[in-house]
Amino acid sequence: MPIKEQSVNNEAVKEVVTASIEPEFNKEIGPNWFASVMGTGIIANAAVGLPIIGDSLTIFGITVWLLASLMLVVMLAIKIVQTIRQPHIIKRQFNDPIMAQFFGAPPMALLTVAGGTLLFGHFIMPQPSALTIAWVLWSLGTLGGLITAVLIPFRLFTHHQVRSDGAFGGWLMPIVPPMVSAAIGAMLIEHTQSLVLQQSLLYGCYAMFGVSLLGAMIVITLIWSRLAHSGSSGSARVPTLWIVLGPLGQSITAAGLLGTAAIMVVEPTLASALNVMAVLYGVPIWGFAVFWSVLATLLTMRALRQKMPFALTWWAFTFPVGTCVTGTTQLALHTGLPAFEWAAIILFGTLIFAWFIAAIGTIKGMKTGNITKNPLTTPIIIAKKGP
Repeated sequence: MPIKEQSVNNEAVKEVVTASIEPEFNKEIGPNWFASVMGTGIIANAAVGLPIIGDSLTIFGITVWLLASLMLVVMLAIKIVQTIRQPHIIKRQFNDPIMAQFFGAPPMALLTVAGGTLLFGHFIMPQPSALTIAWVLWSLGTLGGLITAVLIPFRLFTHHQVRSDGAFGGWLMPIVPPMVSAAIGAMLIEHTQSLVLQQSLLYGCYAMFGVSLLGAMIVITLIWSRLAHSGSSGSARVPTLWIVLGPLGQSITAAGLLGTAAIMVVEPTLASALNVMAVLYGVPIWGFAVFWSVLATLLTMRALRQKMPFALTWWAFTFPVGTCVTGTTQLALHTGLPAFEWAAIILFGTLIFAWFIAAIGTIKGMKTGNITKNPLTTPIIIAKKGP
């Protein structure tokens, strides 16, 4: 066969293969899509507790919580149907070293909506029904989060091939869910019947607090090391640097909520110590969160100058910032300082702005189909220093 004819035939085969698989990719939904539920739900949860203005945002919070709940139901339905009809998709995502990290997002989406159900459910349904839904969502989210916290790092340690500059904010995604469980679990303690169960839930939440906190500190150190040795990629991976704020802000929130809950269920001396921990732990971590926010802002601005494209990673601007809002609110409650009250309100304004940016980009991406096209193999992202 002549070389020219063989080349033409190869191109024809390539076009046929591409045409046969492209529709599948156009409809593919990955676990990273659940970050939009997290980023939406945290707005409602943060709004209702805001100092000074929180009481006037109840209707707003209910509306946003209902939107997040609807998004969760739709995405769960799509993902379940997709998994049943095309199981190779979820298998490929699980084996992908980047996409696999985002399997922590679905449990956190469940937990975020569970928190909203506790806060707003009684406005639209009987209290017992709201509590039942919240317990179910929290239980599923907690179980799923603990599984991802073990399984995804295990796969990273034993299966996935990563470059020496491969550490990125996504590595935090499977680790953070137990911290979210700790915060929402603290809200459920008062709705637990017996004292023994209340104490068990309290200490269980503190245990999950430790799982997430220590794991996050290790990953944050690796991210710092990668930035110091290799620099930033300037790619759509850059927004994942904001995920660092997730375990920081959520841990401040959890410490505050658990400290308050402890007053009801353990003896006074221990309860006082746990309540004080909310401030002794929360304020230094809050300071580091502000410090990291400045660094992440500078790196993001640098990436934008390098024409960083929109991707679903931009939702990393929402939920982590939202946890800083709820964490700052807890510090305002425990210290009574106006500085924390106004900081929470300012951060909430930043959260709303970030949500609109991510939502508009997602809608545009859905119209063009760009954000639903996932490549067969993960592209190699190389970090580098320079202007």
